[in-house]
Amino acid sequence: LPKTNKQTNKQTKKTIKSLSPAMAEQQQFYLLLSNLMKSGRDRFVWMFNAKSNILISCLARSFSQMAAVLLRRLMSSSFEEVYPSLAIDVQTAIKTELLAGIQSEGSPNIRKKVCDIAAELTRNLIDDDGNNQWPEILKFLFDSVNSQDVNLREAALHIFWNFPGIFGNQQQHYLEVIKRMLVQCMQDQENPQIRTLAARAASSFILSNESNTALLKHFSDLLPGILQAVNESCYRGDDSVLKSLVEIADTAPKYLRPNLEATLQLSLKLCADTNLTNMQRQLALEVIVTLSETAAAMLRKHTNIVAQIPQMLSMMVDLEEDEEWAMADELEDDDFDSNAVAGESALDRIACGLGGKIVLPMIKQHIMQMLQNPDWKYRHAGLMALSAIGEGCHQQMEAILSEIVSFVLLFCQDPHPRVRYAACNAIGQMATDFAPTFQKKFHDKVISALLQTMEDQTNPRVQAHAAAALINFTEDCTKLVLEQVVTSIASVADTAEEKFVPYYDLFMPSLKHIVENAVQKELRLLRGKTIECISLIGLAVGKEKFMPDASAVMQLLLKTQTDFNDLEDDDPQISYMISAWARMCKILGKEFQQYLPVVMGPLMKTASIKPEVALLDTQDMENMSEDDGWEFVNLGDQQSFGIKTAGLEEKATACQMLVCYAKELKEGFVEYTEQVVKLMIWLGSLTCFSRVRVAAAESMPLLLECARVRGPEYLTQMWHFMCDALIKSIGTEPDSDVLSEIMHSFAKCIELMGDGCLNNEHFEELGGILKGKLEEHFKNQELRQAKRQDEDYDEQVEETLQDEDDNDVYILTKVSDILHSIFSSYREKVLPWFEQLLQLFVNLICPHRPWADRQWGLCIFDDVIEHCSPSSFKYAEYFLRPMMQSLCDTSPEVRQAAAYGIGVMAQFGGENYRPAFTEAVPLLVGVIQAPDSRAKENVNATENCISAVAKVMKYRPECVNVNEILPHWLSWLPLNEDKEEAVHTFNYLCDLIESNNSIVLGPDNTNLPKIFVIIADGVANESIKGEDGCSKRMANVIRQVQVSGGLWTQCVSALNETQQKAIQDLLNTA
Repeated sequence: LPKTNKQTNKQTKKTIKSLSPAMAEQQQFYLLLSNLMKSGRDRFVWMFNAKSNILISCLARSFSQMAAVLLRRLMSSSFEEVYPSLAIDVQTAIKTELLAGIQSEGSPNIRKKVCDIAAELTRNLIDDDGNNQWPEILKFLFDSVNSQDVNLREAALHIFWNFPGIFGNQQQHYLEVIKRMLVQCMQDQENPQIRTLAARAASSFILSNESNTALLKHFSDLLPGILQAVNESCYRGDDSVLKSLVEIADTAPKYLRPNLEATLQLSLKLCADTNLTNMQRQLALEVIVTLSETAAAMLRKHTNIVAQIPQMLSMMVDLEEDEEWAMADELEDDDFDSNAVAGESALDRIACGLGGKIVLPMIKQHIMQMLQNPDWKYRHAGLMALSAIGEGCHQQMEAILSEIVSFVLLFCQDPHPRVRYAACNAIGQMATDFAPTFQKKFHDKVISALLQTMEDQTNPRVQAHAAAALINFTEDCTKLVLEQVVTSIASVADTAEEKFVPYYDLFMPSLKHIVENAVQKELRLLRGKTIECISLIGLAVGKEKFMPDASAVMQLLLKTQTDFNDLEDDDPQISYMISAWARMCKILGKEFQQYLPVVMGPLMKTASIKPEVALLDTQDMENMSEDDGWEFVNLGDQQSFGIKTAGLEEKATACQMLVCYAKELKEGFVEYTEQVVKLMIWLGSLTCFSRVRVAAAESMPLLLECARVRGPEYLTQMWHFMCDALIKSIGTEPDSDVLSEIMHSFAKCIELMGDGCLNNEHFEELGGILKGKLEEHFKNQELRQAKRQDEDYDEQVEETLQDEDDNDVYILTKVSDILHSIFSSYREKVLPWFEQLLQLFVNLICPHRPWADRQWGLCIFDDVIEHCSPSSFKYAEYFLRPMMQSLCDTSPEVRQAAAYGIGVMAQFGGENYRPAFTEAVPLLVGVIQAPDSRAKENVNATENCISAVAKVMKYRPECVNVNEILPHWLSWLPLNEDKEEAVHTFNYLCDLIESNNSIVLGPDNTNLPKIFVIIADGVANESIKGEDGCSKRMANVIRQVQVSGGLWTQCVSALNETQQKAIQDLLNTA
């Protein structure tokens, strides 16, 4: 400590000696607070150096609870900053004093706090190898748990509960000791608090070892003791063990399997016991609900227990009469914690978790009985239950929807207002869950019933809910213009597009009038929606129809922008304005560039909003509300992460609009590229909102394209600015949807920048990341296969596994995209880097791998052949045999990738590949001539085979009998699905025609009518486009025939009307 501080402390000690004990304690406390208010290192050094001084004495006195709390917080947040730099004797003294304090402290609350400090210190003293650098605390634990002193046994269990990893790398060695300790304490018949703490400690230990299957199995015989403690503690008013059971259900549900029936029975018993508090009953229900989400397959096996779940319906009946209910504007806070709301939420989650096949048959009869009950509470609960299960039972309810709707509508006339409210709620929810079928089938009945309910003047709350249900109904029903006319017009225009043109002149003058005159604060939302409506109509009808009004509309928008530059951040007009400007940009194209100076300021301001975040203790959260725009994520250990979501939607919209401007205006946006790139790099690092990160990633290649006009030096500088951030994001992004967009954008950037855009450090980092992604891909597949062997495996589990697999495969496609961009830019120069990953790609194409792995593995080797030949041949030993075998694969996607590989092998591969074509061509022909080769699922693979045969004949004619194959090949044309390969085949056809190949033309040109049909079909299917070179060659062939009258007539007469038009279009455009 600084000398002045030491002198001050000495003076203070002398003063304290002359005071009474009570006054001395008060002075010590003030000194403690003053030292705690110091900043930075001084505060921590004082805290730790205090050892037997002020702090430790405080910890033994009645006012020390806050000191203990503060010390624990400091230790958890700044341990590495201070503790290692303390002298060894100081560290030892701290540990000694803590253990002594636990043993001597008389206050249970303070003792717990000191135990928390000891646990936190131990947590920090476990090194990277798992060594506990405070072995004395382990001895203290063993001694205390065997002590006759109940307080010491409590302390030992409390420390172990707080930090169950306290044994570090010695845990396996002490496993039996740990188990005996917990069993012994859970069997302590004289001290219920010890049994409770032991159950909590056991739960904590299980949770900390959730992935250790062998350990969970070994400790499974502790579960009956935990369940017994749950039951006992609840009836003593303590729900802490029950909360631990909820955590186990959430994190380690398989641990409950051996005693699942007992767990469910206990949960149902507690849930049904009205002597318990609402919170305890809801927690008991939460155990079942959580299991339905985390171990649905396991729960579905216990249908006899699951059948008792309708007990939650009885919770939904737990309603109170309230004379003020009908006039209340909104739910009271207490309502959200009520049994009725908890039961409804639980039913919703269980339906989604277990699925409609299980839930609907089980619950349907109960709901019908409730709806016929004379007590309004039961009818109310039955209707709310129907609302709750719609999402989870969607498929099953859809089959009987007509019956359900007819029944629910009867309750819109129920004598009790709260039942009518529940009926409106059910209708509104079904309108969302079953849109648009619900609207199409039942609009006449539903609208009539809701409008009638809205006339209930004596019950405003019912009226309001009927109106809300009507809005729900119309959100997905654009043809029914019932309310919010402006929004409905916009929706109709957006859907109808050019069909809205006849109505344009009817609506546009009135809409412009609203924007000009609705300037009052209370009309901001109407004005914003009208601005949105005008821009949507303009986009729907197109530039030609909109242009006469475009100038006036732009002036209105400019005036709005100018007048409202000082709008409040939450003004609803902002987001509508941002979106409207982007639509105007799409409509006007390059002409929009002149307005950028006006729109970019507010747009950048909105996109730059910094989200408010906080790390909060449970006590702090009580002072904050989700109604204030905060959302919370529980981090455990009584901490939560909070983020204020207000403004995030607008921020995301603004980011997407910046992407739109860059995309539409290209070089016209160049003035803003630098500031937008800086913003987007920052936004890409935000973890709080995925839409923002997607927009940031999407913008990168577009901004590079905008910047091209300023020359290569400026472009390179911009790329260097974004490259590191993109690579880092690929390695750290947790959301697979965002990750795929980042990887796609990165690949586009490499294609745009070309050779030299990545340095050695980039390649090294990228290689490590891709290696990690591929290894994770293989590991995930193994885990899914293990789940398929699990005893709880069923078809619904398989659906989940398929979704996970689709996610993984999509990331694999993006790995392929990145490699494609690198190979096409760097060619054979990148092969040494590629070799570091080679074995992983070889693994992808092994015969036992799933078809998607083999498909994308082959695509990667296709790129190696196409862009790195003839050097690619040194890898032929890895891919050539699998590629040949894949030509006959049962998966069309794999056949397509293999066929494409043979084609580029012929085109680019070089001499070394010649022997392969002799084997490949018969296999290709076999695929083409298979009976179902033109079926929808096979056609792309077949067309790639046809193109591959063409490339072999064109580039490697010495390897096959061209004259024998050509007549067959001609009969396979044209290609209609794969446009890229169609161009290859048509160019080869032109080669043959231009060289007067007798086999293709036939004797006396008798094949020309057939060739005309092939060309016409190609044009009609847009396989040939007027602007490319191939179409010009085709048109020249047609013109040469045109000059020979008889032959021309013969060729044209073979064409139908569509084909003749296609030939004429080709001649006109090419």
